Amino acid sequence: MRRRDLVADAVRRLAEAGVASPESDAEQLLAHALGIERSRLVLVDDVDDDDVAAYDALVGRRAAREPLQHLTGRAYFRRVELIVGPGVFVPRPETELLAGWAIEQAGLVDEPVVVDLGTGSGAIAKAVADEVPGARVHAVEKDEHAYHYATLNLRGCGVDLRLGDLAKTFDDLAGTVDVVVSNPPYIPLEAWESVAVEARDHDPALALWSGADGLDAIRVVEQRAALLLRPGAVVGVEHADAQGESAPAVFAATGRWADVRDHRDLAGRPRFVTARLAR
Repeated sequence: MRRRDLVADAVRRLAEAGVASPESDAEQLLAHALGIERSRLVLVDDVDDDDVAAYDALVGRRAAREPLQHLTGRAYFRRVELIVGPGVFVPRPETELLAGWAIEQAGLVDEPVVVDLGTGSGAIAKAVADEVPGARVHAVEKDEHAYHYATLNLRGCGVDLRLGDLAKTFDDLAGTVDVVVSNPPYIPLEAWESVAVEARDHDPALALWSGADGLDAIRVVEQRAALLLRPGAVVGVEHADAQGESAPAVFAATGRWADVRDHRDLAGRPRFVTARLAR
């Protein structure tokens, strides 16, 4: 079958299913089915029957709103590639901005100590280790399935990865950390219906839901960061776009923090809060 016709039909199916980026997903799935880079699809004129069947199955699963990254087994985050699949939160492009902030802050310190609370796939920790070679990076993940993926992704990166609760781990680092960074769960329980199918039905619940107002985990991160950071060091935490005031308020209300400010993503939506430990 002609590649162009095959992709055009896939785009139509994905668009009808409500997939947000049908053209991109259709091409990425075909490249995956053929075992080539997406950039090489232009060199393919015809697709044989076996590959057509494999592609059709992949498109069907994507049309059922299974995450693209679960189908390809890969996700890309800043300069690094990650192994992902069922049982681990798929990193979002918006989080790259938080990681960039952490990388920038770590770069201001000689041999910085960076802690990633709730690392999931290991995306932020791996990005920091990749872009700040002198950093001593530590990461923790509570969910055993996600921890498995983090182990694969952080192998050989020099990251100290631990299995445990972000609220109780790294007592040995208390008062010595330069940057704490976290993309915790932050979706209110009542917001279930508003969450994209890909996340709601396939991302682990532990990575999504965080109490009635979505701030429970952020409150824990604030407390833990206050213990871990040295005076004058910084914390950055991602939040929902509806939490542009409430998430910074978690930090401002304690009296422990200076320079509390919120940051917007590339779409202009509130995305993460940063603060400096005052005491």
